[in-house]
Amino acid sequence: MSKKIIFTDKAPAPIGPYSQAILINDTTLYTSGQIASDPVTGELILDSIEVETEQVMQNLKALLDAAGMTFDNVVKATIFIMNMGDFARINAVYGKYFTEESAPARETVQVATLPKNVNIEISVIAVR
Repeated sequence: MSKKIIFTDKAPAPIGPYSQAILINDTTLYTSGQIASDPVTGELILDSIEVETEQVMQNLKALLDAAGMTFDNVVKATIFIMNMGDFARINAVYGKYFTEESAPARETVQVATLPKNVNIEISVIAVR
């Protein structure tokens, strides 16, 4: 098995003992959960759930780009949210990144707390 750590300064740096993403055998990418942290300043982007979700998706895009992939390669997404009442608004932003033909399998789970008290965290698995 070949394991490559993916790192880009276009996504937030890890804040603990983990990698932004791991590429296995140059085919399967596993991303760490992304929150709405600005990759340059490190500041949280919490203006609205839509803006927060957009930043999360841009952070995921940066990781996919760094691995030479796109959202078309995503086969699985996991979404953790603080308030299931935000689901429709999150889904509207998330849905802009996928076509009907490329939409991945997904689960959305409401949780009690997320890192840095953000409202959403998303991770993906992508396959080349």
